[in-house]
Amino acid sequence: CLKIQTDDGQDYAVVQIAGLVARRIRCDVKPGDSVIMGQRFGMIRFGSRVDVYMPLGTVPVVFLGQKMVAGETVIADTSVEDGTRFGEVR
Repeated sequence: CLKIQTDDGQDYAVVQIAGLVARRIRCDVKPGDSVIMGQRFGMIRFGSRVDVYMPLGTVPVVFLGQKMVAGETVIADTSVEDGTRFGEVR
């Protein structure tokens, strides 16, 4: 589990979860390191998933079922206050 704290004090948590085939998780970030948006912080060999925990009230800007690409897809915007977005994934 990786805890990330923004400059304005918001806390986020990122958990790398290996699947049945993926047995190797690598995390390159150490306590006290700084990270920037889109930076690679580790790798899970052969895929699996990453869970992201955001502060209450954070508005997601992705749709249920949408495919995301690590380091490219914006998943939330902390400046948005207009509620959950709805759409259709094609």
